[in-house]
Amino acid sequence: MRSLTPAAIPAAVTTKRQGATPKATPYAIIGNGRRSSVFIRMAYLMPERFELVGVVTRRAEAGTALERDWGVETYRTIDDLLDAERPGFVVLSVPWPVTPQLTRLLVQAKVRVLAETPPAPDLDGLRSLWADVGASRLVQVAEQYALMPLHAARLHIAHSGLIGTPTSVRVSSTHLYHVVSMIRLFLGVTYEPATVFSQTFRSRLVDPITPAGWTNDTQEKSVESIFSTIDFGDSGMGVYDFTDNQWWNPLRPDHLTVRGSAGEIQDESVVRMLDPVTPVVSRLERRMTGLGMNYEGLDLTHLSLDGEIVFRNTYEGARLSDDDIAVAALLDRMGAWARDDGPPPYPLALACQDHLIGLAIEESASRGLPVTTGQERWAR
Repeated sequence: MRSLTPAAIPAAVTTKRQGATPKATPYAIIGNGRRSSVFIRMAYLMPERFELVGVVTRRAEAGTALERDWGVETYRTIDDLLDAERPGFVVLSVPWPVTPQLTRLLVQAKVRVLAETPPAPDLDGLRSLWADVGASRLVQVAEQYALMPLHAARLHIAHSGLIGTPTSVRVSSTHLYHVVSMIRLFLGVTYEPATVFSQTFRSRLVDPITPAGWTNDTQEKSVESIFSTIDFGDSGMGVYDFTDNQWWNPLRPDHLTVRGSAGEIQDESVVRMLDPVTPVVSRLERRMTGLGMNYEGLDLTHLSLDGEIVFRNTYEGARLSDDDIAVAALLDRMGAWARDDGPPPYPLALACQDHLIGLAIEESASRGLPVTTGQERWAR
């Protein structure tokens, strides 16, 4: 493999190690879109942790650009890649309709797969994909939101017993299956039946930025919001609250509330009982270097609560965004699983379940009626 030397970003860095650096597991990527570049960049920034052995892209001109910009080997077909390399796993970063087809091809070749979300576009596609590859246990899905620093810190707190037993979760942030995954994790549910009731609302909102960049447009526009309740029975409930383009629009920032039997997490605040008669409020604190008179360079070091570290950035020195930290953690977990050194990071069965509930959110919104999910084959 060539060394990764993209001209657009500075030379590779050495991350500060928290304990032993995990062994690098060779991986490959299929696809050359925006998300593919994130997985490529991790190998460039931290080559001691991540070894990228090739990228498959059908178009020769796209391959030439990747080779020029990143110094990575490219291939036109999966067969070409597997004839030259035997990666520990392959990242599928391709459009929805193509993902199931390529997943089947890789499983037939006995290759472990990390597929982008969702693993198939609709319920029929999920059922068909599970019937074909579920028994192989070779497929994981690239769900990274719960690994982002603030979410990971909140999960640590929620599962520590500090707020008692989590009973409800409200998320206003990203959309559909991503939110369902977080709600499940906070509540500790897996394949329990869920009754979903959604309503849609329209309102006026300025939309100053899109994926294409700043619009310089201050005009109010009509946007749709979906508000859904997800009832898991005795296991708890979730609330889904999403507005069009909330991923990008700074006027609709992220919010997350976890209510427990003995306290609550509200965004970056935590309420709980210090003793039987003393409720207290604490705040999650984020330590960043590179601010003011600190000359270490801009980086996240950790998040703390009342002096206790609840998240530590094990990639400090790579200058990663929160999303990049989550992707790096996902690659680390995928590598450990591929080496049989760790648990599966996000198995296909759970990804199918989350998309099932995400589809129920949309179905309920369109019908105006509650939708209850059944038990699918992946839940057995």
